[in-house]
Amino acid sequence: MDTRQVIATPATVALIARLQTRHGPVLFHQSGGCCDGSSPMCFPQGEFLVGDADVQLGEIGGAPFYISASQFEYWKHT
Repeated sequence: MDTRQVIATPATVALIARLQTRHGPVLFHQSGGCCDGSSPMCFPQGEFLVGDADVQLGEIGGAPFYISASQFEYWKHT
């Protein structure tokens, strides 16, 4: 059984590699959905402050992927 919590297609991994070449290391954070429709957001590492209330779901293309702990609790079985 595959229990990975975040996955990416090969095309997505290639795009992440291009982003990292251009902008340096990046990270992803699943937004809470208030105003941006609960979208995965991409930030240069260092420009988004990961807090104690964030959970790392995994990595895609070498980039960490986070979600808020409260949202993770709600979505953890999806």
